[in-house]
Amino acid sequence: MRLPDEADIPAQINIVPMIDVIFAILTFFIMSTLFLTRQEGLPVNLPQASTSQQSQVPTKITVTVEANGNISLNKQATTVDVLAEQLRGMVGSNSNTIVVINADRKVEHGEIVTVMDQVRQVKGARLAIATQKP
Repeated sequence: MRLPDEADIPAQINIVPMIDVIFAILTFFIMSTLFLTRQEGLPVNLPQASTSQQSQVPTKITVTVEANGNISLNKQATTVDVLAEQLRGMVGSNSNTIVVINADRKVEHGEIVTVMDQVRQVKGARLAIATQKP
């Protein structure tokens, strides 16, 4: 039952607080993305030079030694005897080359030392051994 003095009040949705919340969230995302950019130094105008070089990313060469003793150089099958010569051809005069040895844990220590010795014979090649976290 309805009381006679009760008027029909239409239902309303007040959207002003919702707009305030949306603008607050938008402001948060804009401000947080401004801090995501990583700067490596202060912004400056660099001088020009005809002999300048771009920052060099080291060349990566991968030597893989499988559990059965097969050796690959950048996914191409090879042998220990010609490994140093192939590496010399790939490294050339680039002194910023990293040779990564991926060896299966079941490979004998002596085989890995032989491969490392071949890599060390190449001038300009830096040696790295790939591992993974336990």
